[in-house]
Parts: sequence; structure tokens; C-alpha cells
Amino acid sequence: MPFVRPADTHSRDAERRRLEEQSYGMRNWRLWGPYLGDRQWGTVREDYSENGNAWTHFPHEQARSVAYRWGEDGLAGISDECQRLCLSLALWNGQDEILKERLFGLTGPQGTHGEDVKELYWHLDALPSHAYLRMLYKYPQAAFPYASLVEESRKRSRDEGEFELLDTGLFEDDRYFDVMIEYAKAAEADILMRVTATNRSAEPAELHLLPQLFFANHWSWRENHPKPSMRNHGPNRVVAEHRMLGHYTFHLEDGADVLFCENETNPRTRGQDPGEGVYKDGFHDRIVHGLEQAVRSDGPATKCAVWHRRILEPGESWTIRVRLVRGEPIIPPFAGFDAIVDARRGEADRFYSALQKDIPDADVRLVQRQALAGMIWNKQFYAIDVYRWLRGDPALPPPPTNRKRGRNSDWRHMNAADIISMPDKWEYPWFAAWDLAFHCVTFAMIDSAFAKDQLLLLSSEAYMHPNGQIPAYEWNFGDANPPVQAWGAWRVYQIEKEQNGVGDRSFLEQIFHKLLLNFAWWVNRKDNQGRNVFQGGFLGLDNIGVFDRSRPLPMGGYLDQTDGTAWMAMFALNMMRISLELALEDNAFEDIASKFFEHFLYIAQAINDIGERGVGLWSESDKFFHDVLNLPDGSMRELKLRSMVGLTPLFAVETLEPDMLKRLPNFSRRLHLFLSRRPDLAGLVARWDEPGIGERRLLSLLRGHRMKRLLLRVLDPAEFLSDHGIRSLSRYHADNPYVFESDGARIDVGYEPGESRTEMFGGNSNWRGPIWFPMNFLIVEALDRFHDYYGRDFLVECPTASGQFRTLHDIADDIAERLTRLFTRDADGRRPIYGDCEKLQSDPHFAGLVLFHEYFHGDTGKGLGASHQTGWTGLVANLMARRRASNG
Repeated sequence: MPFVRPADTHSRDAERRRLEEQSYGMRNWRLWGPYLGDRQWGTVREDYSENGNAWTHFPHEQARSVAYRWGEDGLAGISDECQRLCLSLALWNGQDEILKERLFGLTGPQGTHGEDVKELYWHLDALPSHAYLRMLYKYPQAAFPYASLVEESRKRSRDEGEFELLDTGLFEDDRYFDVMIEYAKAAEADILMRVTATNRSAEPAELHLLPQLFFANHWSWRENHPKPSMRNHGPNRVVAEHRMLGHYTFHLEDGADVLFCENETNPRTRGQDPGEGVYKDGFHDRIVHGLEQAVRSDGPATKCAVWHRRILEPGESWTIRVRLVRGEPIIPPFAGFDAIVDARRGEADRFYSALQKDIPDADVRLVQRQALAGMIWNKQFYAIDVYRWLRGDPALPPPPTNRKRGRNSDWRHMNAADIISMPDKWEYPWFAAWDLAFHCVTFAMIDSAFAKDQLLLLSSEAYMHPNGQIPAYEWNFGDANPPVQAWGAWRVYQIEKEQNGVGDRSFLEQIFHKLLLNFAWWVNRKDNQGRNVFQGGFLGLDNIGVFDRSRPLPMGGYLDQTDGTAWMAMFALNMMRISLELALEDNAFEDIASKFFEHFLYIAQAINDIGERGVGLWSESDKFFHDVLNLPDGSMRELKLRSMVGLTPLFAVETLEPDMLKRLPNFSRRLHLFLSRRPDLAGLVARWDEPGIGERRLLSLLRGHRMKRLLLRVLDPAEFLSDHGIRSLSRYHADNPYVFESDGARIDVGYEPGESRTEMFGGNSNWRGPIWFPMNFLIVEALDRFHDYYGRDFLVECPTASGQFRTLHDIADDIAERLTRLFTRDADGRRPIYGDCEKLQSDPHFAGLVLFHEYFHGDTGKGLGASHQTGWTGLVANLMARRRASNG
């Protein structure tokens, strides 16, 4: 992929220089990164059960003793880019029943609201080259309450809030340690790890710190596979040898014990005699249970730990250091160690200072920086060979036969071994295709090369199905997520072009050809009647609808989906816009742009026009878009539910500049010929003969009047507009639930601003009112596009019935402001995301710590769902940059 050299002002910045060296192939700064998973247990990849129940097949209780097949996990860990060698931290407070080597949480069946990590940790800082990484883990001094977290959560109903770690009382009187973990690179394969623990309590407390170095287990699954090894090599030095990774030296400080064991399954977990071997749980058995025979004092082995222990006085801080370097040892290894770590932190300060130079508010800068840090920390090595996973491994008994016809069995071509941006490495330690498109738009702010690589990855031959489908997510690769990859590619291209003055056309053309295949898949597989009305299914919107759209309808028939149809209209416009950009240098793309232009108009006709069907997706009586149920007897019913589904037509909007039409005469000629032949289609989407500001032309599913009618509801506080963004379900349904009745069955859908109280859609039923970042972000962008066409004379009342009229751009700014206020301190110094939790709101040891949740309470803004899903919620970083631009 060609690299666009950044401006000279950037080349003097150390981090920008590293990114430049990476892109030119001069040095591989991404060789090591935060690629270690937060959770590998309970994942689909490790599920070899007969019934496909991943949570129960490989629970947390087995994680310390059973070797993983497809990846590794660890606390605050890093690894090389192929996850052969891993470095992480283990902790023990002298009280826990388990050595703390990884994060704990509830499985989907255990929690009342789905899976949920039960730990306190924050990703505070990170550079995109991973030359500096910093995170904070808060470790209680009493025994970690594994059992009580599970039991109390089981007792709670869906009407009660989550039972969190802070609710156990373990952090009262500050009886915990703050454990700060930092990584810094002296070179691309010279890693400095610094751990600083502080006793926050008023009493002395015992703490054990164990940096762990271990090889991922690749040898137990194949016969005669070479096994790596590590062993002592002189005082305070361990040497690790791997046939592909090479030779690494692990430097240790004085005064620590070095323990060795194997990263292999303890036969005891299989009811077998462990004999005299040392296994994956050796450090746990040695430290927690005092079993000296569980470890060795030297190798050869595949896992080692550096065991530090100390009693910390009240308020005392304690720092330990290790250094991992490729090749020969560094002598002396700790000379200037802290200076290097501090220098990298200073380079991170300068990198973000340049990025945030126009943001005066310190709290806004803090939130944006932590959002970007969370994006970087949630990168993960992801490996799966579906064919081998289904078939089983030569060195092990074959898996159950029915696996060959079960989950993902029609994705045998898929073979992944890559670094991928995850929504959240604990609750979602697997990629999700539509999430990733949003991630890339945020990554483009700091590392456009990585963003482009990510978008290309999921459309590569190793991932994309031969039929053109992009894999959705690990639990079901064949599910349908909204087709936002073209939007993501175009936005990444635009952001990079704005940064560097020129866009990467090679990237744009490469991904465009792959997306042509995906567009064809959608048209051929998801248009049930060939009418340009789409039935996408799940589409990521979980519990927002009347039915579970991933399953056959209980009464038969099918749904004409407003969102499926609108997403395809948006897809067509995105592909048209990319075609036009490519056509500026290659006129062969003009014809392709014309085809997408025409396809968009046909979709626009289908979503707007009733025609012979008698029922359209736009309800003239309700002034809103709805799904339409097509019943087996041929009858049709509008599902008059006011949800985010009905707002998706806003997303399909594009403007055409007069200069572009002049530069592309073939496209312009064909466009006008088509519109002159089909004025009925032109009239559906815009007043084509009435150009907007600057002679722009508008392509949209909504003409001005209909758009205003839709915005009347969007901007109404009694419906969609919250103090913290746009709700996913209208608040109108709080007092007026939507009721569907058929053959004696009744389904009620009411507004629920927090977690959903129904189990209809499984453990993660959570979309009946909360605020959801990706959809809000697309609404903001759509309003900007409409403003480009209509200009400052086009005013809309906002909020509805307030008497205040604003431009569409100002309304977009207002929504963006509401979203960013979720995280920043208000006039009382409180962050809405933390609700009424006083510890998080006012404790000085929690000040400046921000979490980025999966979604947010529709009335209060409290963070809900996955607590570390910086993924699409990381878009707040883009919105904060937008605030800067708007203020400017």
C-alpha cells in the first residue's frame, strides 16, 4: 500500500516518524503490541462441544489449567504480531483463591443482562505504534468475590441494576491497590515493562507482582510440531528460543524468584494423573497453595514468571521492571530504563498535543485521548482456521460429528491469523464487521494506514465468502450486519486526504472492487421479491423490533425492512461516490458510477412509493418509516413502531458538486438522460431541477418536506431527543407501547431507557431506548450533508416545540455536543456515564478515569452494556474533533 508522506511539521515528531518508518517498511514498530486477549475462555474458537455452547464448554474456572487452542489471554498483556510470545502481569494479594492472571466476568447465562466483565481497569494512554502503552488496574486487598458476583447476579431480576464489583464493598476505605502498567519501546523489539503498585488503604497490605513471559501453545495440537523453550541464562536473565520468532532475552531485576512451568493442560482437569509434570496452572499452585513441585527453578519450559513480593505501607508505591529484547542481552539492562519510559510518555504527550492543539478544554482533551487509547488497547491477534476447527486436530480426539454441520460450517474457506480491532477484548474478543467500519473512521485520525489495512482485511479472500458476503462476527459469520464498509472506506479516504493533502487512490480502488462483490451478494440474497426492498435480518439492531429478525417469523411470511432497504440505498450512494472519485483519473469508472446512481433511484422508489403493493414503508398517517409484514395469505401490515429503524433513511444522502459534473461529462450526460426519461424517479428523491447552495444537486431518500416531518420526531424530547443524544426507541412508547396481535398471540414493545426487561432476543436484549453511538454518528453526518445542499436559509425547529429554529449544521453540532457531554464533567463535576456511583464520580483516586460503554441510558446517560467497548463509542474522539472544527 503506497504511503503518503505527512507534512514536514509531523516528520519532526517522534511518533509520526515511527508511523512513517512503519509505512515505508523501514522498521516494524507494530511487531509488538497490545494484541493479547482479555478473555480467550468462553469464546467460539475454543468451543469443541457437541451443542455449541461456548460459555459452558470452556468456563473461567478452567482457564488457569487448560491450554488454549486458538489464542492466549492475560492481564494487561502484549504479544508479538503472530502471538507466539506473550508478556503479561499476574497478581496475588495473599487472600485470593485464584492467582489473578486474567480478567473475570459473568457469562451470558449468568448475568441478567448478558455477559459482563467484573473488574476495574482503564486504558489511559497509547501510541498507535505501541511505543508507549499505559493502563490502570484496581486490585482489591481482600479475596476477590468470584462466587458472590455470580450468585448475587443470579438473584437479581431484569428490573434491577447490575451487581458490580464496587457493590461488594471491597473498595470501601480504599482497601485496594492501584496497579499502573506501562510498556515502552527502546526499539521495535526492545520492550520495557514498568509496573507501579500503590497501597491506597490506611493499613499495610501484602502484594505479589509476577510479570509472566510465555509461548502460545502451538505444539499440542499437531504431531511432531517443534516446541519452543525458555530457560535461565546467567543471573537475572531468561532466554526464550522460537524457531520462527528467534532469540529473545528477558532481563529481570535483583531480588525476584524465577519460576518455570509449561503452557500445557494439567491432566488433572481431565480426571487423569498429572504425574511429575509442571503445567499451565503451576504458578497458581505454587503461589496460592505453596506446592513447590508445581514449578521448576529452570527450564526448558514454555512459561516463566518473575515473582516479586512485598508488604506495602499505607500510601506506599512500589515499582518493578523487566525488559524483553530480541537478540543478545543489553548490559546493563536497567541503566536509563526509567528515562526511556518517561521519554516515550513525553512523546505521547507531544503526539496528542499536536492532535488536540485547537481543543482548549483540558477535560475534553483527556476524554478524547483516553478514547483513542482504548481503541489502540483493543487491538487483538485473532486466529481461526474454520476448516481445521470443524475437522479437529491430528494430535487430539476428533470433535463431535455434528460440528461439521453446525456453527459456521459453510465458512470453511476462512483462515485468519491477523491483528484486528475488537469492539472490546473481554466482552467481544472477536471482530464484528460493521463495528470495524466505525473503528476505522476513528483510527484514521491517528493511524490511517492501520485503518485502511483493517478495511481491506475483511474483504480479502481469507475472510470474504466466495459468494461475496463479508463475515459478520464469530458467533455467526453468516449473519447480516449493516453494509457500512463502503461508507467506512470513503470516510477513511477523506480523513487521510484532509490530513495529507492527497488521498490513497490505490486503496480506494482496491477495496471498491471487493465491495462490488459484496453489493452483488446483498442484491442477490436479501431482496426477497426482486423489488429493491430488502430483508437483511438481524442487522445489528437486536431488541429494537417486534420480532427476532434473525429467525423465521412465528406466523410465517417475511418483513420488508426499512433499515435493510435504507442501508442498501446508503451502500449504493457510497459506491457511487467512490466511483466518481476514481473516475476523476480513470473514466472507466463513470459508467459504474451511473449504474450505482440508477440503482439508488430504484431503491428510493421502492422505499417511498406504494405502487401496486398498497402499503409502503413510509406511513403517511404516522409520518414515519416502518417495517411492513408480508403474511402468507398475501396481506400486509404496517408495524407502526417508532424506532431507530425508521431513522435509517436519513443516512442515504449525498450531494453532487457542479465542478465534478463538469469534470465527468459521460456520467453527467447519462445522469441527465436517465432523469429526463424517468422524471418520476427524480421527483421521489429531490427537486432535481432546483439546485441547492452552490448549484449542488441532492441525492436522498427524503425530500425537504418529508425530512422535516421525520426530524419533527427526531428532535422532540418526548420522542427521540435525549439530553445525551438520539434514543433508539421513541419515548412515546413509554406510555403508549406498541402492541402486535396475531392468532391470539400478543407482543408488546415499550420504551425502556436502560436494559431491556425481556428475554425474547436472548441474553443481550438491550435496544429498547438507550443511546447508541454509531447510529447517532451517522445522523450527525447526514444532517451535515443535507446542510451542504439546503444551506443556512433552511431552518428546522430544535428542540421540537421550543420555538428555536436552527440550521441543519447547527442541529448536528447540538447532537454531537449532547453525545460528548456523556463523558465530560458537568457544572457539578459529574460525568453522566457514571450515574449515581459516588466512588466513580467523586473519589479523588478515580478522577480522570473514563469508560466508554456499549450504549447509554436514554434518559440519564449512564453507561450500560460492555463497559470497555471503546470500539464504536470511540467515535466520540471524532465528535470532539468536530467540536473544535465547528468552534473554529
